[in-house]
Amino acid sequence: MGAWDQNRGNEVRDEESVSNGVGTGTEKENLDAGALFVLQSKGSWLHCGYHLTTSIVAPALLSLPYAFASLGWAAGVICLALAAIITFYSYNLISLVLEHNAQLGHRQLRFRDMADDILGPGWGRYCVGPIQFAVCFGAVVGNTLLGGQSMKAVYKIAKPDGTMQLYEFVIIFGVFMLIMAQMPSFHSLRHINLISLVLCIAYSICATAGSIYAGHSDRAPTRDYSIPGSSTHRMFGVFNAFAVIATSLGNGIIPEIQATIAPPVKGKMFKGLCLCYTIVIATFFTVAISGYWAFGNNAAGTLISNFTIDGVNLIPNWLLTITNIFILLQLSAVALIYLQPTNEVLEGLFGDVTKDQFSARNVIPRLIFRSISVAVATTIAAMLPFFGDINGVIGAFGFLPLDFLMPSIFYNITFKPSRRSLIFWINTALIVVFTFITVLANVAAIRQIALDANSYKLFANV
Repeated sequence: MGAWDQNRGNEVRDEESVSNGVGTGTEKENLDAGALFVLQSKGSWLHCGYHLTTSIVAPALLSLPYAFASLGWAAGVICLALAAIITFYSYNLISLVLEHNAQLGHRQLRFRDMADDILGPGWGRYCVGPIQFAVCFGAVVGNTLLGGQSMKAVYKIAKPDGTMQLYEFVIIFGVFMLIMAQMPSFHSLRHINLISLVLCIAYSICATAGSIYAGHSDRAPTRDYSIPGSSTHRMFGVFNAFAVIATSLGNGIIPEIQATIAPPVKGKMFKGLCLCYTIVIATFFTVAISGYWAFGNNAAGTLISNFTIDGVNLIPNWLLTITNIFILLQLSAVALIYLQPTNEVLEGLFGDVTKDQFSARNVIPRLIFRSISVAVATTIAAMLPFFGDINGVIGAFGFLPLDFLMPSIFYNITFKPSRRSLIFWINTALIVVFTFITVLANVAAIRQIALDANSYKLFANV
């Protein structure tokens, strides 16, 4: 017993001894530039909470009334509550696995590191890594598009006869993002993400107030809470709604966020999750319930679109303007946080760990390749301006497997809980159920795009 205590003490001292918190001295020497420069481990649990809140409580939550339109009142509230509980549980499972490996002297900094270590070589590079990269980059595209839409909304309020097109605003937002993308590390976003936390509360309050105001307006559309369409249409609508809810609560970068925490990491992610989910409960349910109450099955892909009907605003111009400004400002922070996996990959490919992070050798490639990645995301956002459908595809393809499947698999393989234990059967049930839901949600999301294809037009001014 004494030998075990001595070894455990050595592990903790090794973990605490590294100045940048990435592991033992040997591990630090073996890190690539992406892990060493982008995933610096210097933050507190509060910083972790800011990052988590920005990555989860984002403008995607404005699509929740749209998801409710395919589920109805009871199913909508139940599904949202279950999704919140399951994601909190799943994110905590990932955190426990990461803490366990950190205590054993091997701190995993990336989702693909976890996949390779737990599932075997190749899983990170050929499966989990590409899915995470696609999901995060897709989130950057979606947020860039929504940023352009928010800018256009403010412009139309100030200048109703203005002739500027949506793609122009997307480009303007993309240029702003190109500048902000040069923030050197994930940890350097902590103050931006604190502001983001305040902003998400602010626009959720505005969106809820706007829904209540619009619902009582004489110009409000007739509310209908029935679920329209054939039984087949309603069935696919349910799974598409699952994908939208998964996207709203999705994260996909829990290991990277935990990597920003200074050692020892034990217990810090749980505190950060508690902070984050306090904001989740306060914002998600108020927006989803008030938005669906006001617009019923006419709820649009994003709630803000419902505030304007045939060019007429249902809420005061000042409230709509403020709401869009709050959304616009937070979108830049959300896009930045989902750029980090891309930044980490690019830094790993083109950075040089033998040189200083701010040397010309590292700064010039960083500037070039981060600018290219933002330019690509901006171009895609301008070409395909259909946020609701994109939201569903992102959730089905990536957030469902990464946030609902992988955590239970990682935990069961790492800790090998007894088959007679409750946690084993909870995790197994989640794996089975969400494998089924993931497959159907992907089919439903792709089907929805096919149904809406007739309205698609490159660089459409929607």
